[in-house]
Amino acid sequence: MTAAGSLPGRAAIIDGRAHADALGARIAQQVQDFAGHTGRRPGLAVVLVGTDPASEVYVRSKGRMARKLGMESFEHVLPETVSQADLLALVAQLNADDAVDGILVQLPLPQGLDSLAVIEAIDPAKDVDGLHPVNAGYLASGLPGLVSCTPLGCLMLLKESLGELAGLDAIVVGRSILVGKPMAQLLLAANCTVTLAHSRTVDLAGKVGRADIVVAAVGSAEMIRGEWIKPGATVIDVGTSRVPRDGKNHLVGDVDFAGASLRARAITPVPGGVGPMTIMTLMHNTLIAACRRAGLPALS
Repeated sequence: MTAAGSLPGRAAIIDGRAHADALGARIAQQVQDFAGHTGRRPGLAVVLVGTDPASEVYVRSKGRMARKLGMESFEHVLPETVSQADLLALVAQLNADDAVDGILVQLPLPQGLDSLAVIEAIDPAKDVDGLHPVNAGYLASGLPGLVSCTPLGCLMLLKESLGELAGLDAIVVGRSILVGKPMAQLLLAANCTVTLAHSRTVDLAGKVGRADIVVAAVGSAEMIRGEWIKPGATVIDVGTSRVPRDGKNHLVGDVDFAGASLRARAITPVPGGVGPMTIMTLMHNTLIAACRRAGLPALS
């Protein structure tokens, strides 16, 4: 499969949907193999608290994808008024359920609920969002664990686009536990030289301009200007923001796509880049968790 499609005089477009489809085909085959060995299908449980429209869409899409790939999908929708104790009780119930291999609690949680306490309550072996401190520690130590879905998808796109990453200069803009920090750890493990930057970094433009790989995950619309990008760099844009233009709301990333496309070697679009890979790497993590629990070889 082609890693990216080219536009005349512009960066190649890294097609996240195509990569996700290819990964999904491999997962679906291994789900069948898993069911043949164990007599059951891998199970993903997603917990949604409240009625945030965006979160509802994400939860439905995750459930549909799990079923499409042959997995079991368990969706738990709780009212916004649920107590911390009741939410933790549900997590404990899912931890003990042998039909559940992966647990994802949709974030952010409503005000008054302690997200960190909920994440820490999830069995690390079922933490398919890769946020439990145990899994974060495994990643930092170079040990096998479950890795946060979005950075894992970004790494896959980078390897498909560039091949060997060793020795390249990389910058990650954004330091969240969901994307920035694990992304930096993954790039370090791939033998890149990594700068972890953020909105308060001094001379951010200069640091971005020295990088062969730019991963933008700061959550600020088009903060990374096109002229900052080193000619020939590869750009992975994790951000999604809606901005008003011409009387309509447009979805844009953290990178000035038009400007960056004139300088980069390859770039992910928004939408259609990182987003599809995030959902598919969740399925990938669920399969890995199921195989590890069953003592079977996992999808690499």
